[in-house]
Amino acid sequence: MDFTPHEFAELYQEIYKDLYRYARFVLGDEEDAKDVVSEAVLDGFRQRQTLKKREAFRGWLFAILANKCKRKKKEYVDRRQYEQIPTGEETIGPEEMPDGRSGDLSGHAALRMMFFQLGEEERTILSLHLFAGYSSVEIGNLLGQPPGTIRSKEHRALEKLRKEMKEL
Repeated sequence: MDFTPHEFAELYQEIYKDLYRYARFVLGDEEDAKDVVSEAVLDGFRQRQTLKKREAFRGWLFAILANKCKRKKKEYVDRRQYEQIPTGEETIGPEEMPDGRSGDLSGHAALRMMFFQLGEEERTILSLHLFAGYSSVEIGNLLGQPPGTIRSKEHRALEKLRKEMKEL
């Protein structure tokens, strides 16, 4: 199905805040988040004819964005900047949480640092669930894993964070 530019824009309008929130939390840098979202949307627009179903748009564009974020984080490592994890002074505020949820989890510097100590897959699963609102079925489809596996990995990652928080 080849989406017209207008149809693509309508679908993008529905999810742009979630795209930004995801990138902002994963990367920890506002400007880099804006850049990767812009790159992902541009790539998606160029490849829009490859998308077969309108219902798959959200997951498809998030998959493009997740890959852009991975590449950007690799740049951080290559430049030795990834070790300088933001301390929380420039974090996402509660008004930016998806679906009007309250509680500024990202505002806690210790939690943010612990989050970045998780494995990449664990961070991806938690980010997609907590910040983009994906279900375990949707995340499983994106990552090519069964929903039960996604739930188990999410549970283990959350347990790691809880354990670390107790030790503080």
